[in-house]
Amino acid sequence: MTISADVLRSYCLDLPAALEDHPFGRTPETCTFKVHGRVFALSRLTDPPPLRVSLKCDPPIAIGLRAAYPAIIPGYHLNKRHWNTVTLDGSVPDRLVFEMIQDSFDLVVDKLPPRSTAIALTGTRTPSGRLLDADAGAGCVSSGRS
Repeated sequence: MTISADVLRSYCLDLPAALEDHPFGRTPETCTFKVHGRVFALSRLTDPPPLRVSLKCDPPIAIGLRAAYPAIIPGYHLNKRHWNTVTLDGSVPDRLVFEMIQDSFDLVVDKLPPRSTAIALTGTRTPSGRLLDADAGAGCVSSGRS
């Protein structure tokens, strides 16, 4: 089975404190998924299948995945040592893709300042149910998922 744009978006946004953003003005179809302002996944969700998603990866693991799966290549327009681009054509097991997304998220969270890390890992929410936005300062909240 291949992962659809809706499933990819939903999986990424189900991670604690994850938000979707479209930061590239000339290419608004490029979607980034961020945790506290740091990107952990990029994809052009409006492209025809197969989709591609770029994910942060520990360098030795990235090399091994590229050797094992032709659909996993060095990150497109990214630091090729730390990013892989995965073509979601069904040749890479969905379970592995989801693990790669989680690993990318974890790598980014590990580099966050301690307060942001705690919020990201616990999914701290305000009484209204919205996630706290540590980057915006005390008392500010994010709009949640789009």
